[in-house]
Amino acid sequence: MITRNLTSHLVKHTMALLLLCAIATLSATAQSNSDELRPLKHDNDTIVLSDSTALLTGKIETPSKSINQAVRFNPNPMRAMWLSALCPGLGQIYNRRYWKLPIVIGAFVGLTYGTTWNNRMLNDYSKAYRDISDNDPNTRSYMDFYPPTVKESDLDKTWLTSTLKNRKDYYRRYRDICIIATVAVYVLNVIDAYVDASMMHFDVSPDLSMRVGPAVIGNNQSPLPSIGLGCRLDF
Repeated sequence: MITRNLTSHLVKHTMALLLLCAIATLSATAQSNSDELRPLKHDNDTIVLSDSTALLTGKIETPSKSINQAVRFNPNPMRAMWLSALCPGLGQIYNRRYWKLPIVIGAFVGLTYGTTWNNRMLNDYSKAYRDISDNDPNTRSYMDFYPPTVKESDLDKTWLTSTLKNRKDYYRRYRDICIIATVAVYVLNVIDAYVDASMMHFDVSPDLSMRVGPAVIGNNQSPLPSIGLGCRLDF
């Protein structure tokens, strides 16, 4: 009877010990599987390898691109330049700088109107100056600047000739200025499209930073190191 009770007691303890070992083994296996099935974790919207995966694969933990980061637009500078040369403002549209389009169009419209208006006034005053200078009574276009009630005999021909010449030179100068400004705006439009497209290739991410802090500087003339200020640029 004693032997039977002792045997039953040992069997119970052995089964309990085996059950505890099985539970511990299953817990460790579940923890290991959880680490392996979770190869990625999020840290400030950045995908990085977990520690367990890095140890198992031997790969160094390196951050990758942001999850919600859109594909960066990368225009071709030469294409933007030729588009602007072909049609002013088209390169700005290609670079997605839509707010520059009204500036370019407004500049060309204003300068074209100024050139046309000054050229028309120049033609009128040039014709009037020629008519008053040739002393031909049949050419009287200069009288168009006066109301019909004014008589030609009442005019001071010397003063009128000088005035017509000054006005002719005035409108010629401003017509030429408008033409030069139009060419300048056209060139600036092409340069702006090329430079704007080129600037999009430069890295302007927040990783570009400068850190300033204390630094220990070795000194060959003294056994003690020197303390200074260090500057570090991160790219």
